[in-house]
Amino acid sequence: MAKVAKAALTELDKGDKVVAAGELRGVPLGTEGKVVLVLGLSWVRYWVRFDNGVAMGSIGRAKLATPDEWERRHDEPEETEAEADEAVDGGAVETSAAVGEGKTVNGVLVPPHLIDRAQKARERLGK
Repeated sequence: MAKVAKAALTELDKGDKVVAAGELRGVPLGTEGKVVLVLGLSWVRYWVRFDNGVAMGSIGRAKLATPDEWERRHDEPEETEAEADEAVDGGAVETSAAVGEGKTVNGVLVPPHLIDRAQKARERLGK
């Protein structure tokens, strides 16, 4: 899927209709919703009530699209995931499978070196 440049994203206001344009826990891609709260000055985050009944806060603008932006994204030819990764950093992206024993907690990948560090600390403390 084509990425939208951050500079092209406009700020949303309370009451604006939005579409989930990124991976969100409990909200399928393309789910419509409504902005219920806007927080922040230089780092703006949004609280959204989605049509599937999930209300979620602290969502960045990159994970939300207006209905018009959503339609434009689907009208453009889609690029493959490999092409998107190549465009980001020259193809040197490590996926969770390549990383190995990383675990996902609350939708965030915890790298293996942090898991090992925590395990060693528990062993030192005898827990």
